[in-house]
Amino acid sequence: MDLSSVRNQTRLNPRREPYWHKLASGQFIGLRPSTMHDGGAWIARAYDPETRRQRYHALGDFGDLPRHERFDAARKAAREWLDHVTGGGSTKAVTVKQACQRYAEGKPDAVGYFERFLYHDAIARVPLLKLTAKQVRAWRERMESARESRAPASVNRNMTPFRAALNMALEQGDVLNDAAWRTALKPIKNADKSRNVYLDRDQRRALIDNLPADCAAFAHGLCALPLRPGALAALTVGDFDARRCTLKIGHDKAGQDRRILLPTATVALVKEQAKSKLPAAPLFARAGGSAWDRYAWRGPIKDAVRAAGLPDDVSAYALRHSTITDLIAEGVPTLTVAQLSGTSVAMIEKHYGHLLQKQAQAALAKLVL
Repeated sequence: MDLSSVRNQTRLNPRREPYWHKLASGQFIGLRPSTMHDGGAWIARAYDPETRRQRYHALGDFGDLPRHERFDAARKAAREWLDHVTGGGSTKAVTVKQACQRYAEGKPDAVGYFERFLYHDAIARVPLLKLTAKQVRAWRERMESARESRAPASVNRNMTPFRAALNMALEQGDVLNDAAWRTALKPIKNADKSRNVYLDRDQRRALIDNLPADCAAFAHGLCALPLRPGALAALTVGDFDARRCTLKIGHDKAGQDRRILLPTATVALVKEQAKSKLPAAPLFARAGGSAWDRYAWRGPIKDAVRAAGLPDDVSAYALRHSTITDLIAEGVPTLTVAQLSGTSVAMIEKHYGHLLQKQAQAALAKLVL
């Protein structure tokens, strides 16, 4: 029947079986009238010739629109779903949270981001097929307003796993296109400048000298090992093998455990931190014995930066950047640096290419007869 006119819609008697309006062969849009005479719920229906069964998809009531606009809005939503289905897309209703949980499997860092900024947010319950750019922008505004997300670099880091999860859902056919997040989750340009701050050895010593003892030990660890702060904070005493002088890095973006053979000076540092602790205890712990997190080390480091007269944009991550810079400058092979730091050769070349070029220049100079 013709559901395009409000007059016809208002004449329908309430019933559970929707009234159907044909869109194309095997494709329909339906209306289940409400007993309250305020419209009703719209449903899309498609016949699957392979299974010989009907597929259904709830579209909503479009109650935020005037009555004369609801049919067009429902028809548009129905056609998007029908295009999705006929194009091989999944008919299973996957929510934003479910898509993020699927992406986060085996990725501890992603789980942490989602727990802080997404799983408990209203957007988590939204089905992917109904996700809009407006909803994603609103989520981004809420995330950016959080205390720990005000820096542009933090905003980009918090968006990255969400964007990756949505892109995975697109690849797996859970959503028709990326229109909802293509622009809404666009990274802020030049946001990582503070991560490229280099501190020489004297500046690093000055920073450590102005830190409380527990945070000084943590910063000393970052100066001795080219690890991400979160990876160092996640180490336990059990990760250290004193007999073999190795350290197992198991919580990092690299995705799998790796072992680092430590030099004598670093072994001494780690042994001091492991002294009188149980295997499950944090290797680099706070004064009370608990593990470090970015909200705990951020304040002491900022205070030490001011006391040492260092640039305002120095952060814990600057220590990682400084150690990697020194390794490259010392001529350590790129692959070795990548393995030690838990990143890819491509990322090392991207961020430290200028140092590699100097090495290549020096090597070429040695070829002259």
